[in-house]
Parts: sequence; structure tokens; C-alpha cells
Amino acid sequence: MPVREHASKHDRIAELPLVTESATVVEREAMDRDRTEEVRKAVDHWFDRKGLADRYESVTDYDDWGTLVEELRADGYAGFARRCATLLERFERPHPMLVRIALEPDDDFEYLAGQYVGLRYCGESRAYSLSSSPTRDTVEICVRRVPGGDLSPRLCRDLRVGDEVTMRGPRGDLVLDEPSDRDLVLMATGTGVAPLKGMVDYVFDTGADEVDGERRDVWVFLGAPWEDDLPYREAFREYDREHDHFHFVPCLSRESYLSEWTGETDYVQHAFVKHVDESAVSAPLGRELERWLDEAPASGVDARIDPENAEVYACGINVMVNSLVDAAESVGVPAEHIEAEGFG
Repeated sequence: MPVREHASKHDRIAELPLVTESATVVEREAMDRDRTEEVRKAVDHWFDRKGLADRYESVTDYDDWGTLVEELRADGYAGFARRCATLLERFERPHPMLVRIALEPDDDFEYLAGQYVGLRYCGESRAYSLSSSPTRDTVEICVRRVPGGDLSPRLCRDLRVGDEVTMRGPRGDLVLDEPSDRDLVLMATGTGVAPLKGMVDYVFDTGADEVDGERRDVWVFLGAPWEDDLPYREAFREYDREHDHFHFVPCLSRESYLSEWTGETDYVQHAFVKHVDESAVSAPLGRELERWLDEAPASGVDARIDPENAEVYACGINVMVNSLVDAAESVGVPAEHIEAEGFG
């Protein structure tokens, strides 16, 4: 199925109907954390482990960490230099980089779980997917700071409880199908999970996780570099604890650099394939996906996905979403039961 691309939806904000001149910020919470000390300790630990502590200064002694990376490369430690460069990027990034913002509009408005609104603050407008369900009392978005961005740095850095914004919309076609006995598989990276979070809340708030007395498995596959880059991770973990038929699978590519992470580290589409019931896949997948179908999951989840009885929703950057759709179609999810939107 084609992936709907919305790289230009920011430009169409002015065309959206006005929701409210004023929506008041009632909550603002950073979802990531300052991990600079963790990074310092991790680099010093690796120096000790590699036996390089006596050859190089402690990382804390470098005014310019980039100099350390260059020295490591020049001395033939290319792999370690790459690790240090990755940790340097994490060390230098501003905080917060990821925030959730709950808003209370002056005027009530109707929307569907999965839709987006146009938000205007300090003279700048951008489109943000709603991460809340229409069953909730407040409207919520999550924002990742884009360095040099027009609005996201202000929302992450300056916005405070009590501030007011203008909203237009809602709009968007990434919405839930009518409840059926099909299992739900939701896949995203980063803030692409925002509309899917609204869907999860809606499904459980309305009892749509159960149809004709039968529970539907609900899966969330969410990818990010670091654990604290996962939006709404604690909410998903709470669902996981409370419901046997909810399965949260975080996929973290860099977290093992800072912690004892033992979960999934692969791309979201590969983690998804690992959790598919191999006996339910009839068509040949090709060498790339076949490898992941044969590999045991690292998530600790025992349940498996029957692709012929699943409906898939995917959201994130265009390249990633196309890969997710390809994987879902390859294992046998019917095209008419795949909904996907990409951006960027």
C-alpha cells in the first residue's frame, strides 16, 4: 500500500479551521533526562576496559571532546572512536529534547484518535499529532526539539504552564478502523508514536480491546536511540503491566552504551518480524527478512503475531515507514489492513 506522506502539512496549517484562539497549557513535562554524568562515566569505564586509561587523559580533562575522538581515530581505535563520537553527540545535546504538553482549549472540539492539529505560539505555526484520546479531558502533544527549528526549541525551552497557544484543525487520515477481532500492531520511531498513543488510550478507554467477548492483542513497537527518547514509555509499560494482551516492544539502538540494556536493539521492522508467528508465514520473504523471522526476540514477550489476523498502523519518517509497510506486507498482513503515514 502507498504511504501517505505529509512533509508539507506544516504549510497547510493556515487552511485548517480555527479550533480555538486560546488553549491553555496545563501540564508540561520533560520526558528525557540530563545524562551527561552517565556519559562521562561510560566513557571512562570503556577507557579502563580497553586498557587505555594510562594512554589518554580522562575524558573529563578534555576541553574539546572532539579532540579525543580525533586522537583515537589517528591511533587506530576506529571502533572506539565511533562509540565516543556517539556519546559526544548525546553529551552535547540540550535538555530537554522531548516534552509532553497537555492543553485545555477554551472551546471544545471533536477529533479522532490519530489526527493532528496546527499549533501557533510566539508567531510560529507547526503541525503536531495529537497524542491524546478524545475520551480524555485535555488535548496533548509531544514535541522533540529540532536544532534550529522554527517552533520546537521554543516549546521545549520556553513554554510554561499557564501560557496560551492557538490551535487549528483537526485533520488527518491515520485513524482507527471500526473494532474487529483483528489484533492491533502499532509501529513507530520517536514522536511518530504520538498518534498511536492516542489510539491505544482510545482502544482501552472504550473497551475496543475486546470484541464479542474475545480480547485482541495490542502491540506497540517503538524505536529510538536512547531509552529516555521513547515518548510515553511509562504509560506503555503501565498498560503492559495491567493487561496480558498488551505488548510493548522498545527497540533501542544506542542504549547499551549507557546501561545494561538487554532488550531489542534492531530496527523496528526487524523486531516486528521476529515477533511474527513463523508458522503463519507462507510466502518466501527473501534473505533479508527471513533472517529476522528465524531469530528469537530479545523482548521477553512470549506472544506472537498472526499476520493474516492483524491490522497495522505505522507512523514516522518516510523512509522508516516504507520499510515497516514492506515488512508487514511481506509477512502476510493484508494491504487493506495497513494504515501508514510518513513525514520528513
